[in-house]
Amino acid sequence: MEQVQWADRGQLLQLDTPDGAVQGGCIGVSRLGSAQISGGFSIWVQLHGSSWVEAKEGKFRLKGGDWIAFEKDSKPVVQADRTGVCVGLTLSSDALREMTRFADRGLYAGRGHMSRRDARISLRLWREAAARLGEDASFDTTALRPILLHLAGVQRDLAARIPRCPGRSRSRKRQVFGRLQRARLYLEGNCDRVVRISELAELTSFSSWYFSKTFHSLYEESPQAASARMRLEHAAELLTSTSMMIGEVAAASGFDNCCSFARAFRARFGQSATRYRSAAVSSRTHSAKSLVGNRKAAAFTGT
Repeated sequence: MEQVQWADRGQLLQLDTPDGAVQGGCIGVSRLGSAQISGGFSIWVQLHGSSWVEAKEGKFRLKGGDWIAFEKDSKPVVQADRTGVCVGLTLSSDALREMTRFADRGLYAGRGHMSRRDARISLRLWREAAARLGEDASFDTTALRPILLHLAGVQRDLAARIPRCPGRSRSRKRQVFGRLQRARLYLEGNCDRVVRISELAELTSFSSWYFSKTFHSLYEESPQAASARMRLEHAAELLTSTSMMIGEVAAASGFDNCCSFARAFRARFGQSATRYRSAAVSSRTHSAKSLVGNRKAAAFTGT
């Protein structure tokens, strides 16, 4: 596989990267371009617009500043929208192990959001890494070190949980943490349904009892509570970003009927779904009017 590749204007990249075949590479998708990764850990940063991602862990939508990372067998497909720009890295297991050796840090499956400043730094470091990889046919992991260290810093809040994982050695704790992070990502990617504990246990290769106990210890909520919270947050997002009817939102969030959804939503947000949507619309309208007013004032004063 080439170490720097870009899919633009509807192009499709199918990247088969058997673990150990390459150390890593830089990938970008933009303007309806898409990339399918088979093999290798991958991490992605949304710079502009949005992208849709589908992987073994589920379906996700990335907006500007969002990042997402997948394990080597996740096989993610990343597609940018008409204005979307998303950059990513693929890494072999050897490259990840080398990272922990030279920096005592790792990268883990998961999803989050970074500041505009961190997103700009990510793009700059990604470009520098791509330039170095493009100039040298022989792979040198030092080309990726700056961007890897930066992304590890973005994940520092996640990594702070590692000492709470069971295990006698730091490497074992990291292994357990990586599996639980993948399970948590699976919950986020399946917010349209109720996820069974057995699914998560199978994904992590733990028993259901051990998984539930360790998950609760690490995240301070049970897998069932995390799933319910994520589904309700997903519903809130649908209420504010779509015109779906309340019943459709309930169904798209894994609720069997509107009554159970209404009770759960009110318990979570302190108001009905209808009132929540109305408040969001009013807030957007007020913000838009304020922006227009500020522009008119600036034009009038000549500032």
